[in-house]
Amino acid sequence: MAKNFLILGILNLLFCIALGAFGAHGLKQILSGEMLTVYHTGVQYHFYHAFGIIIIGLLLLHFPKSRLIPISGWLMMSGIILFSFSLYVLSLTGMRGIGMITPFGGVSFLSAWGLLAYAIWKENVQSMRI
Repeated sequence: MAKNFLILGILNLLFCIALGAFGAHGLKQILSGEMLTVYHTGVQYHFYHAFGIIIIGLLLLHFPKSRLIPISGWLMMSGIILFSFSLYVLSLTGMRGIGMITPFGGVSFLSAWGLLAYAIWKENVQSMRI
C-alpha cells in the first residue's frame, strides 16, 4: 500500500508540474487574469496534496498496519479531483456551476489532514517499523 501511495503522489506531482507549466506558458494569453488566478489556485492545492500523498506513502512504511492513514490518502486524492480539477474546468470553460463542487474538495482536504493527525496520534509507537 505504501508503494501505491508513493507512486500516486509522484504521478500527481508530475501531472501538477505539467499543468502548472501549461498554465504559465500556454494559458497566459488565453485566460483573463481572474481565471488564470483560479487555475493557479487549482495547481497550488494540487501540488500541496500531491506531496501530502507522498507523505502518506512514507508514513505507511512506518505504520504498515494503520487503517486510517490510507483513508487519509484517498481523501487527499478525492480533494485533488473535486477541488483542483473543478478549478481547472472552471478556469478553462467559464462554467461557473462547476464551482459548486470545489468546497467538497476543500472539505476532503481538511478531513484528510485531520484524520491523518488522529491516525498518527492513535498509533502505538511500539508498532512503528524503523
